[in-house]
Amino acid sequence: MPSLDEITRYQTVLAEADVDWLHALARDWQILADLSFSDLLLWVRDAESKGWWAAAQIRPTTGPTSLLEDAAGTFIPMDHAPGVLVEAWNTGQVVVTTEQKSRMRLEAIPVRRDGTTIAIVLRRSALSVWRAMSALETAYADAAKALVDMIVRGEFPLLGRRSELADSLRVGDGFVRTDRTGTVVYASPNALSAFRSLGLVGDLVGAHLGEVASTLIDRRPTDRAPRGLFDADDGGETDLENVGASLMARVIPLRSDQGRAGSLVLLRDVTELRLRERELISKEATIREIHHRVKNNLQTVAALLRLQARRSGLPEAREALEDAERRVASIALVHETLSHGFGDIVDFDEIADGLLRSVIDLGSVGPSRVTASRIGSFGPLPGEVATPLAMVVTEVVQNAADHAFVDRDAGSVTVAVNRIRDRLRLRISDDGRGLPDDFDTGSSLGLSIVTTLVETELGGTINFESTGRGTTVAIALQL
Repeated sequence: MPSLDEITRYQTVLAEADVDWLHALARDWQILADLSFSDLLLWVRDAESKGWWAAAQIRPTTGPTSLLEDAAGTFIPMDHAPGVLVEAWNTGQVVVTTEQKSRMRLEAIPVRRDGTTIAIVLRRSALSVWRAMSALETAYADAAKALVDMIVRGEFPLLGRRSELADSLRVGDGFVRTDRTGTVVYASPNALSAFRSLGLVGDLVGAHLGEVASTLIDRRPTDRAPRGLFDADDGGETDLENVGASLMARVIPLRSDQGRAGSLVLLRDVTELRLRERELISKEATIREIHHRVKNNLQTVAALLRLQARRSGLPEAREALEDAERRVASIALVHETLSHGFGDIVDFDEIADGLLRSVIDLGSVGPSRVTASRIGSFGPLPGEVATPLAMVVTEVVQNAADHAFVDRDAGSVTVAVNRIRDRLRLRISDDGRGLPDDFDTGSSLGLSIVTTLVETELGGTINFESTGRGTTVAIALQL
């Protein structure tokens, strides 16, 4: 099924600004569908005026749908189009008709921008919806009519930046209607319950919404005053919060021919959501602090090993202590990265580059000039993978720097990475003298550690390849 963007861009002659306007309308027309208990279809004219395209549709969440099958993406030739579409397009006015056979009320609403009709919203509702209505249904219908009039005048949708949560606010969550002075003329039961959770005593109807909100919330100096938000012409969204509850509120100004006609306010009680967010932030801060302390402790251990190595008079003991220092430092680098981020995911490219610099700068490579480089990207990795993988990279690169170039004054080590989704292939190659004929991974503590980490901790495979012009360690992991 083609999307709204595909239909408007490839099947019509609408300008870019018109397409953006229709996208903005589609982001907000769930409100109109819910207020009027109706299905909405957005119709646009074909580029060659041969017919109409149904570019988008929305169903109400407040009642049953009359469209059991998706109609978006369908094409109707001009001579088969409903008369209300053509009449609304030609007159720029709302046109209403009824289908007695299907018991449906059809209302064609011109979508106008800068005085020009760019599309038609066809509102389909059951005739039973327009029987004698309750107070809630009447308030919904009045607000829906105000939005329809604004669409025809080119005053709706309201352009501007909104949060993702604002897009998810629904009429059924909580609905308040105010008049042009900001006085509440209707509040749905859910809206009243939401304000009672903030501590409201009494009724909302007849009170100034901004003044009520100001007395109930704990406002920070940087917050926008509720009265200013509820009375503003541009609307917006805010959190109404105190020690007992949190509400998300979105204000949509309503206008008439005479000017400001009040506001439509959507509310949702987000107390539990905010509580979980605070708990998550606290938990993440605690985890980052733990990683920071572990990093500090590991760096302290590495420093002690470094001091002990310098004091050791035995070359074998000094080498063993230096190897241990390097291994501890590689683990500390992972924890340092985790302490600066959120969650347990790290950018391993940054860690790998730091390890390469550390190994080459501090490695026991004598007078040789060895360079190390990375090709490809590891991408983000979870901490439980990053820690053993950091040790593997450190050991293999250090082993190459120590042993591959003993008879040369220069050399290079390349870390080549190929990641496809959750499959990671790693090849660490040098251009040194290659492996000896009696090579055995078990004869080296470092290579034994590497093999164990790859096969046990990471669940991967490792192979050693030598062509006489260097050595390659090939590692494959399923993340």
